[in-house]
Formats: sequence, structure tokens, C-alpha cells
Amino acid sequence: METRTDATTRALPAPEPAPLADTSTPYDAPPPAVHGCWYPSVDPGGRHVAFVCDRAGVPQLWTAPVDGEQAHRLDTDPNPVTEVSWSPDGRWIAYTVAPDGGELTSVLCVRPDGTGRRLLAGGEPGTSARLGCWQHDGSAVAVTVTDSAPPGRPFAAHPGADGAPRPARAGRDGRAVLLEPGPPRPGPTTWAGDGDRTKAAEEPEPRALSAYLVDPEGVSAPVLLASERGAANQRVCDLSRDGRFALVYRGPRGRREALVVRTGDRVVTCALPVADGDPWIGGFSPDAGTVWLRSDGDREHAALVAAHLDPQGHLIGTAVAAQRPDCGLELLALGRDGRSAVLAWNVRGVSELEVTELTAARSPDLPSSRSASAGAARAVGLPHEVVTRIAPTADPDAPVVALSGSRRHPGVWWLPHGLPLRTPWSSRDEDAFPEGRTPVRPVPMSPVARDGLVLGGWYYRAPGRSPGEPAPCVLHLHGGPEEQERPVLEPLYLELLGRGLDVFAPDVRGSSGHGRSFVDADLGAGRFDAINDVADCAAHVMVRGLADPRRMAVMGRSYGGYLVMASLVWHPDLFRTGVAVCGMSDLTTFFAGTEPWIAQSAAHKYGHPEHDRELLRALSPMNRIDALRVPVLAVHGEHDTNVPPGESEQFVRAARERGLEAERLLLRHEGHDFRRADNRRLFRRTAADWLEGHLAD
Repeated sequence: METRTDATTRALPAPEPAPLADTSTPYDAPPPAVHGCWYPSVDPGGRHVAFVCDRAGVPQLWTAPVDGEQAHRLDTDPNPVTEVSWSPDGRWIAYTVAPDGGELTSVLCVRPDGTGRRLLAGGEPGTSARLGCWQHDGSAVAVTVTDSAPPGRPFAAHPGADGAPRPARAGRDGRAVLLEPGPPRPGPTTWAGDGDRTKAAEEPEPRALSAYLVDPEGVSAPVLLASERGAANQRVCDLSRDGRFALVYRGPRGRREALVVRTGDRVVTCALPVADGDPWIGGFSPDAGTVWLRSDGDREHAALVAAHLDPQGHLIGTAVAAQRPDCGLELLALGRDGRSAVLAWNVRGVSELEVTELTAARSPDLPSSRSASAGAARAVGLPHEVVTRIAPTADPDAPVVALSGSRRHPGVWWLPHGLPLRTPWSSRDEDAFPEGRTPVRPVPMSPVARDGLVLGGWYYRAPGRSPGEPAPCVLHLHGGPEEQERPVLEPLYLELLGRGLDVFAPDVRGSSGHGRSFVDADLGAGRFDAINDVADCAAHVMVRGLADPRRMAVMGRSYGGYLVMASLVWHPDLFRTGVAVCGMSDLTTFFAGTEPWIAQSAAHKYGHPEHDRELLRALSPMNRIDALRVPVLAVHGEHDTNVPPGESEQFVRAARERGLEAERLLLRHEGHDFRRADNRRLFRRTAADWLEGHLAD
């Protein structure tokens, strides 16, 4: 059934490009030996790269030749840059910034020479903007904008892609949690700008996400592509070459979809399940008869799927074009011509890269039928373990990729015909470790949970320690929960290892990279099992003689910060101390204070804030705070609207009220992610000092 994407939204102001002062200035200081470069995007000729680099202390927009040393900084503003996209015609570079390090982002663009800087979307107070794809001729770029919705607005469910409301009650269908709106809120509400129109509102109107095509020159008016009220997510990933269709990524985690939207009337012609993780989930073939997608629909692991469309954009059928039996497709980048692709497979945390040809043809005997396939894949050797971004070039056999590894900082590499070449402006491998620090390659581990589920993780042994000597150990828990621990150089781990502390970084249930069943194993009441996984991981390294049972600490960020607080009150005798970074201490106050779109997605993992109120209360560390027995350090960014700083504050206050040592570090000009070099340094050293002091003999 066809439905308009904007059937439930009111008209919202379209974004208007606004000129800004040019801030491109020469950066004459030699780059520090240790710096990171990531998120590359390549110009049409394939010889210059736009990328994010922190050599000046904050992630900023830079450009450089792929094979030359001279790098040029295009924007010197202190607001961190998070995404970059060079236009297909080479005239503009669009990029996303996070003002003051917060969660509400803006989209800007600038000429490759640093002139013409302008704001495209996200400049109004309380609004946010997200970067989408360019039109293939480079005349406009897609941006998704939000209307203003302050944190703390009551939770509201959203309709499905077909416009129908989700089923009632928070039931689990094996893939997702299905939500219904919260209880009615009585009383009339008058919408601003609607004159005297008054309606009985069941709840405040949720925010809208609207995707527009915006002309950076400001000559053509913005064109609305899609709009959805109460959406958890939305991004335009591709436009067909004839401009008739848009591929829109939407939906909360665990229930992601790719919508094919007819741009002329904003009608959704089909919706297809796609995988969590990287939001750039695919694109159209040159004739728009096939959509290539990274999908885990009805599958344990994500694969390359071809969805065949009729001329009106309706789905004819799907076929798997590339798959692996025991691992998932993590990144998919279509070539510039739409006839090739670069695939990155996640093999137990390590990336394997392939280049393949794509074919999609109509059957001469049955015009409505199509066949599709990926040709023989050509493996590309990698000098380091993890690919974080793929940027196709004009030559399908010469992509540019962002790499991280256990012995290097993030860098950008050029892979002409399988030959991996480090870009000269990326830091050298030999400079990854400060003088006196020994490189550490982590060892994979497979702890077994008490219910028999095999977990994962990586163990880092502090240099100089004898193999049979039990060590003071920090068990570090990643966020998400769907993130995955990867063998990459983490400066925090380097700091801890330099203090003589081992690090064990496990994947408890709910982590990605181990199949969809593993991701879903912590849904709802399964969260209690995830908390027990932390204890089982600690027991695993103790029993193996790696960790000293008397000197174990637990640390984690975001969801990992929640698990730190939960572990300290569910297993109060296991750890000597804990460091919780941007963690949720009470799931009910978290839902009340977080961004509405985050609440939409979080309900899938934790439970519905209305119907599962008792479950959320039972899962909240604050509900068991009387069991806390050890010192705790909480760290938070002052502008975090994902997990508000009050979550750390109330846990620390409660610990102090019970006579326990508890401290809080609030980082200025940071949000949920710490992006500034000085703040990251302060965080690492404060955490390491705390852990070293509390794990000393």
C-alpha cells in the first residue's frame, strides 16, 4: 500500500542556506606525531580527500592530496566535525558539526579552497540537522532537519512505514519491541500557528524529521523529500540518477528500514528491512531498477541484498547477492558508477575487505523480472585490523578507506589495485606509541556465561608482566549496547597499560558482531543476564590466572557506564572500584530526560517507559543503591542530552549519602562523546589515577 511520508506532519519551515564568515587559515605548525584522521570523502577525480582530523586538538575539516603531504584546514571553528561529503561535481564539501560538543548537530558546506562557508540546516535553537547524500549532478545535498522538541517530552510512539499505528502493548516479535503510545493526557491543546484550531490531545505532538534537498548556492528553493512525525531516525542515503526516487533510512534500532520514496509526490513505494550499524545502507543501480542493501532481514548475519523494483518503484522481489555463513556485512559502499561495490565483512571483530562487480538486468522474456548478482569478489589485503569508513573513487579498484588497528591511531589509506598506501598526512605506525611505551596486541577471548552463551572480548596484558602472574585488571564495557569491542588502539587502554593495569574488554550479550540473536539476547528482562555476563567475564579472567581477584575494577561508557553501576550493586563484592562514564543510573529518569528520538530507540532495548515501568525500575542501579560498597568515579559531558548529566550526579550523591567515596568529573564543552583533545587527556588521566590508586596493593 502506498502512503505519503508526510501524511501525519504539518508544514515546517524549510532550511535556508545562510552565509558564514570564512575561517580557513593556514596551519603552519607541524602535526603532532600522534593524531587521528578519519571519515574520508574523495573528490570526483579521486586525487584529493576531505577528512576529519584532530591534529589541532579538536576534530576539524581538512583536505589533502591522496598522495601528497600538504594538508589544508577548511574550518577553524572549535565545534567538532563528525561527517564529511564531497559533492560529485567537486564544487562543495558538506559536513556536520556538533556545536559545543552537544547532540544537536548542524550541516554546513564550504568550497574546497575554504571560501563560501555557509550554514545549510540546523542553526535554529533546539533543532538538529543530519547530512544525507548529494544529487548525482552535485546541484543539491539532502539534509534531515528536526523541529524543536526539548528533552523530557513525554514518550510517544510513531506509525510504521505504511502509516498504520504499531500494535498495542510492548510485545517482542523476535526482531523488535512493538510500541504503543503512552496513556492519554486529558485537556485541549492549541497548536501554535494554527489559528483557533483546537483539538483534544491524547499527548503532546511528537517532533518531526523532514528531509530536504538543499541547493548550497541558495538559488533553488529547498525540495521536501520525506517527513515523518515522531520518527526515531531518518537519513537520505541515495537518490536515483533520474531523480525520481530517494532511498531513506529510518526507524529505531532493531527495526531499521529502507524506504523507496517517489520524490514527485513523496509516496513510499516499498519498505525493506535493513541492518543496524552504519546508516549508509545502500543505493540504486544506474537505472533505478535495483536497490542494493546491507540487510539482515530474516537472517542471522547481514548480507548484500538486491531488491528489484518495477518502473513505479514497487518491490518485485529480493535476492541475496553476497553473504557469509558466520559473519555479517558491516560496510557497503557502491562505486561511483553504481556497477561495483566495496564490501567490509566483520569477522570476529576484524575487517575483511572485498571489491566486487554488480550486475542487475531485466529478463528479455519477462520485462517485469530482473536478475542480480555480485561478481567474483577480489580480496584486498589490509595493513591493520578494522575498516571504519569506505570512500569510493573514480577508479573502482582504488578506494580510500579509514583504518584503525591495535598498533596505530585512526588513519586514511589509499588502496590502488590492492596496494595499501598510507596517506602522507596520516600519522605513521611507528609514532603510535609514546616513547617508553610498548605496543600491545590484544588476545581474543571467549568467556562462557552461566547460561551457556558464548561471549567475546579482547585481553590486553600490561608490558613487562610475567605470564603466570595475576595482575590488577580493569574490565572495560563498551556502549550501545550494540557496539562491539574491536582490536583498535584505544588511548584509554594505553594509559591504563602504562600504569601496569591489564585491560579486559568483553562483548556481553547485546553486542553486535556476533549475529542478530546475540544482539537480541538482552532485550527486556534479558538485561539481568547481561549484568550477570559482566560477573562471568570477570570470573573467566580470574580463573585463567590473568587477573588478581583482589584487584579487579569495572569501567564503561554510555550503556557500559550503566553496566558499571549495575555490576557494583548486583555483584557488590566482585570489584574494588568502578568508573562510570555517561551512564544511566535510573532508567525511568533517563527516559524522562533524554532526547525524544533516543527514547524511541532505547525502548526497543530496555522496555517501554509506560508499560514496562516496573521492569525499568527493577533494572535501575538506583533501585539497589543500598548494596553499593565500593568507591565510584562518574564522568560526564556537560552538554550530554543523550544521557543527561543528572544520571551521574544522582548516583554520586546517593553514594556519598551512604558514606562511600564518590567523585564526579564534568567535562566542559562536551556532550555524550568526548571530542576535544584536552578533555580526552583530562578524562584518561583522571580515570587512570583513580583506578591505579584504588587497585594498589
